[in-house]
Amino acid sequence: MHLFEKNIMFVTALDSKQTIEPKLNCITNKNFIMRRISQNAIILVLAVLLLSSCRGLNWMQRNADEVRYEVTPEVLEAHGGEVEANIKGTYPERYFHRNVTLELTPVINYEEGEKELSTLTLQGENVQDNYQVIDRDGDSFDYNDVVDFDEEMRVSDLELRITGRQSRWLLSDRTAEFDPKKLADGVIATSTLVVEKPKPVLALDQFRRIIDHTKESEIYYVINRWNVRQSELESDRVISFGQFLDEAAEDERINLDRAGIRAYASPDGPIDFNEDLSERRKETSNKVMSDKMEEANFEITENFYETRALGEDWEGFKEMVEESDIEDRELILRVLSMYSDPEVREEEIRNMAAVFEELAETILPKLRRAIMTVEYEEVGYSDDELMELFASDPGTLNLEELLYTATLYDDLNRQLEVYETAASNFPESQRAHNNVGYVQVKLENVQAAKRAFESAQNIEDDDIVRNNLGAVALLEGNIDEAEEYFRSVASPTSETNYNLGIISIIKGQYDDAEDYFGNAREVNTALAKLLNNKNDDALRILNQIDEPCAMTHYLKAIVGARTDDSDMLFDNLRTAVEMKGDLKELARTDMEFGNYFDDDTFISIVE
Repeated sequence: MHLFEKNIMFVTALDSKQTIEPKLNCITNKNFIMRRISQNAIILVLAVLLLSSCRGLNWMQRNADEVRYEVTPEVLEAHGGEVEANIKGTYPERYFHRNVTLELTPVINYEEGEKELSTLTLQGENVQDNYQVIDRDGDSFDYNDVVDFDEEMRVSDLELRITGRQSRWLLSDRTAEFDPKKLADGVIATSTLVVEKPKPVLALDQFRRIIDHTKESEIYYVINRWNVRQSELESDRVISFGQFLDEAAEDERINLDRAGIRAYASPDGPIDFNEDLSERRKETSNKVMSDKMEEANFEITENFYETRALGEDWEGFKEMVEESDIEDRELILRVLSMYSDPEVREEEIRNMAAVFEELAETILPKLRRAIMTVEYEEVGYSDDELMELFASDPGTLNLEELLYTATLYDDLNRQLEVYETAASNFPESQRAHNNVGYVQVKLENVQAAKRAFESAQNIEDDDIVRNNLGAVALLEGNIDEAEEYFRSVASPTSETNYNLGIISIIKGQYDDAEDYFGNAREVNTALAKLLNNKNDDALRILNQIDEPCAMTHYLKAIVGARTDDSDMLFDNLRTAVEMKGDLKELARTDMEFGNYFDDDTFISIVE
């Protein structure tokens, strides 16, 4: 029988007994009855308290499984170096006691330790505090918190630890520890698979194996004359031109393409006279040119050699005026722009007497000329010759030849040797120092690369050097400094965008990473797709990589696990661990493969 019922019967019995007792005993029994009533009132209160606590803290503890929890995502994931837990809890009707307070602490447990998240405190309707109130008729809570990711969390679980406290009137508070509740497995750490190998930029050489040149020399004439003076034949200009032809004839690396004569008259005097004058000058200058070509044993053919008489040299006149410091230069140029008729032009200029006099002294004599021209190409060293010269006598090579020669070697150490020679022979060459750093990055000599890039920056601080210093900062683990360098590049290259893509993955900004990587056929491009749950796109990129590496196959194995394609998973995981044995340990703790941890084939691959 319930305690409350027993006490009611007891009180009823007392009342019945009082009616039977003689009145004489009434006074005597009065005190006794009052004491018994007080005792039973206390018992009654305690009974009420006991009844009210039948669904209290202990009951909540015993029935904790009635609470429903939902974790998003179902398996915890690491993003941007953090693990986020989103928990929704739902309490059934009449579960949460009005006088109870619960402290909920999610904890990530792993083999070597644990990581507590922040505690959430909930309270019943009668609790006088400032925590979230859970209604007696059924209610829910939403929880969110993040903790720093630790590699040991790869194989772990998320559990909820609950401590309860119930306030009781006239009695001390009751406390209870609930059984830990496992909420989720974790942690998927695919974001940490980013290949942190930034791309440096190589400063390009300007080497051209065949270089086009033009060699010219003038023969000047006296006004209104066409005969070539002896003084002109003996001038340094004409003698130097003949010497060039002699040397070109002997040099196997010089090929003459075209040669010819352009003869002019100065734009003063009658037009007909000047046209005839330029024709006669063409003939006399042609004699000089032909003699020089013959002395150098060059054969003159019809398509190779051309002579032209061009009359009054107004173009030459305009160029010389523009380059002069004549006081009325702008006025002369205005006349030339206003009038196209050569006679009107001459008349207008002659009207400016002082100006024309200055022109007659400084400009016009230079226009009474014939120009001897040779167009030729200079053929540089072949690849074999460049490598032979570098090995035997590197001092004979100019800067562009050295920078180009380095690209002829596949061996990075040989490339480094050539670039270091270029930097030593041409210490003011920013490109040479930059390229030393470029190879040092490839050789994973980070500090040596940094010194070389800083030397290049001291010569010229440009986009290439900023990108490369950012690459060094990224390799040193200085993410913010690296990003600052990359973002300072005025005209980002594909390398700079790729490097920003790496940083975006590290920071958990996967949409940005996709944009930066673009269509690059790289492992990191596929990884960005995976992190945005675009499995098909990731697989397409992985299949397009020309030289698949171990991580290429590892990511394919992840795609297989996500799409329940066990053949893809096992075949690619097997190849990945064969190429790089370290991936066995990674795979054993990679929750992407969590559903296969007990699979015999999986175990045989990773053991």
